[in-house]
Amino acid sequence: MTLAAPRLPALLEALGQRAPRGMELGLGRVREALSALGDPHEGLPAVHVAGTNGKGSVCAMVESIAREAGLRTGLYTSPHLSRFAERIRVGGEMIGDAALERALAAALERVPSPLTFFEALTVAAFVAFREADVDLAILEVGLGGRLDATNVISAPLCTAITSIALDHQAVLGPTLADIAREKAGILKPGAPAVLGPLDPEADAAIEAAAQAIGAGPRLRVAPAGRGGRAGEIAVGRGGRGAGAARVAVPGRREIEVELGLRGAHQAENAGVACGVAWQLAGRWPEVERALAGGLAAARWPGRLERIDAGGAHVLLDCAHNPHGAQALAAWLDEEGPGAALTTLVFGAMADKGWGEMLQVLAPHALRRFYVTPKGRAAAPLDALREVAPGEAIGDPRAAVARAIEAAAPGGLVVVAGSIYLVGEVRSALLGIVADPVVTL
Repeated sequence: MTLAAPRLPALLEALGQRAPRGMELGLGRVREALSALGDPHEGLPAVHVAGTNGKGSVCAMVESIAREAGLRTGLYTSPHLSRFAERIRVGGEMIGDAALERALAAALERVPSPLTFFEALTVAAFVAFREADVDLAILEVGLGGRLDATNVISAPLCTAITSIALDHQAVLGPTLADIAREKAGILKPGAPAVLGPLDPEADAAIEAAAQAIGAGPRLRVAPAGRGGRAGEIAVGRGGRGAGAARVAVPGRREIEVELGLRGAHQAENAGVACGVAWQLAGRWPEVERALAGGLAAARWPGRLERIDAGGAHVLLDCAHNPHGAQALAAWLDEEGPGAALTTLVFGAMADKGWGEMLQVLAPHALRRFYVTPKGRAAAPLDALREVAPGEAIGDPRAAVARAIEAAAPGGLVVVAGSIYLVGEVRSALLGIVADPVVTL
């Protein structure tokens, strides 16, 4: 730690101690805390992004576009992979120790009621963005939307919902429509919204919510192979390589861009990001000119991220639900070296759809190692082996070391199933001293 932030270790420890409280959805405590701190969120130009998967990638793309346009950005995302500070970024960089100390001290010590782990970080982000005088804040929803701590923003410049899939059903509801209604809670009167490709049931629920509150115009990313209807963003593969994508928005010229993020699914995320950017261009015209450069420069660690280690290629992907596993499997089908040259290191939280995830991923790897990620209760190793044969190792670092040692020339070691697993392995491979693991 730097001498400029002598209290930061104690503040981070105090923050981590709040994680066992778990989630306490609701906006009352956050609003009360922000009021005590002078309402740093009020008047903050913001983009608010929800979704089951893809919201972090969209946030990264929008933020990169905005920086390419010359805007001073604030980016708030969750969870982190190695450091708490990853969640709060200013100008594309992780918040510095001194600024993080000041923001955390405000959120932990100057508020009327104790906040949960996520609430405290959300309040700290708003404090940090006010101090940094950002031009635009990009906010990723933590869970759901309606009662998420980030939903204190009353007048966002634009909202976006990237995808709806079954996840967190115990909290958000058992059906796609239930989950969609919770995520639609971020929509605001008069604010335009951009929607990723959605199941008809989810789309209908979001449209009903939008009409009920008088939300602004909606742009929808069309499913692959369709597009051209009023209000639809057409996306497709570009002709210049695996990372190229074409995006056409009604009333705007079609653009072809090279994406900095891997995977065919990122074309749909780029469609959402472009829809958001075109809304922002009404306020900052330079944003439209920054689209190609911003999308090419966008990075999002742990999402189809390749790291060379010990002479082997390691692919880290934060797929942690069946929808995410399907996207990873599609990439392996198209760009992977084949099952015979692929080793899977897999571990998941017990409350996730680990059986379905493993059924999707197992056929893509001839050899499989099963591990226990740190954090809350993990899927039992023996249960994983019942879904697909594999070797139960437990320790993620030991499993990755074994996989690297055994990798054939041209082979690939895939690490997936849990964000916490990816964070631990990534920290080890890159020599990052990680903060303590939390379960939010």
